[in-house]
Amino acid sequence: MYGGFFQLLKKKKELIPLIGFVGFAAVGAATASIYFLLTKPDVILNKRGNPEPWETLDPSKPQKLITINQQWKPVEELELVKKLTK
Repeated sequence: MYGGFFQLLKKKKELIPLIGFVGFAAVGAATASIYFLLTKPDVILNKRGNPEPWETLDPSKPQKLITINQQWKPVEELELVKKLTK
């Protein structure tokens, strides 16, 4: 099976960079998926253990991959609702 693949690459050398770029993109996509699965709070693996994971988020910590010039300020209306519900 692989012998035919490598013979094709020897005959058509222009496919080598294409296969390299596609392979690099596939590895990058898999790596990003695993990173987001394990580190981001909006992906829930164990819903029974923590049914509301958004309650434990730190609002001062950015949740995006890249955050530029983020300044967090509490919303007055939400703070009022939090005080009334406690």
